[in-house]
Amino acid sequence: MRKTAVVTAGTGGIGLETAVGLAAAGYAVTVVGRDPDRGARAVGRIDAAGPAHRSRFLAADLGSLDQVRTLAERLAADHAASGDPLTVLVNNVGAMFPERTSLGGVEASFVVNHLSPYLLTELLLPTLTAAAPSRIVNVTSGAVALARRGFETVEPPGGYYGFHWYGRAKLANLAYTLDLAARLDGTGVSVFAADPGGAATDMTDGTMTDPRIVSPALRLLWPLVRRRFERSTSGPASAAARPSITAATDEALAGRTGLLLGADTRPAAPLRAAADPRVAGAVRRLSERHAPLSTA
Repeated sequence: MRKTAVVTAGTGGIGLETAVGLAAAGYAVTVVGRDPDRGARAVGRIDAAGPAHRSRFLAADLGSLDQVRTLAERLAADHAASGDPLTVLVNNVGAMFPERTSLGGVEASFVVNHLSPYLLTELLLPTLTAAAPSRIVNVTSGAVALARRGFETVEPPGGYYGFHWYGRAKLANLAYTLDLAARLDGTGVSVFAADPGGAATDMTDGTMTDPRIVSPALRLLWPLVRRRFERSTSGPASAAARPSITAATDEALAGRTGLLLGADTRPAAPLRAAADPRVAGAVRRLSERHAPLSTA
């Protein structure tokens, strides 16, 4: 029986490098992305190395919760039909927006960075539980340290600053990850967060040079802030993928759960707010409100 893995936003950058690493480790990998041409190139690169199992591409816009639901239905049906267990789910998707953008009436950064992986994970839990021992890996970010920490609403009051809103959505997802690990403890489904550190990707190349992404106070220091961003996003995506690959495959992590793996692939202490039950409860209520598991 094949080990299988799903990697979202797997057609480029950190996601593609993660998919390459999982295929090399013996997994049959499904990469998910919006663009069929990028998907075909990703599958070609993965399979060119001669892995034990061929990869495949599934098209889905992860900024659309309706398409997330369709994707989850397809994956669950495919695994039920084939009998192959869904061994690993890597929620690698991430996006930052320099200006406020809505997707389905909800602020886009919160949709892409939290609600989308939350919904996909929750809908696939029966499939992952049936495949236990299995693993869920949610990709986080150091940007959580600069995030506002109230989650009574999707957006906090005040102006829109893309980097801080990105960090806030990632903080919501990190709190969800730790809460989910506690919830699934004893089921055989391990849940990890992976911090890639920084890498040059389409997201960082496209937005990290725009001063509008930070608060006015930081814009006053923009030359210094930009240099720091440049240093922190100059590494190769292959290095940034290592924490995700480790979380998904390392036998030393068997039976463990609720860990954050840092950029050096070692367990690291998460931001205190991410482990706060009050934050987790607020994130859970907000997620259930804006990404209900059933639309009936």
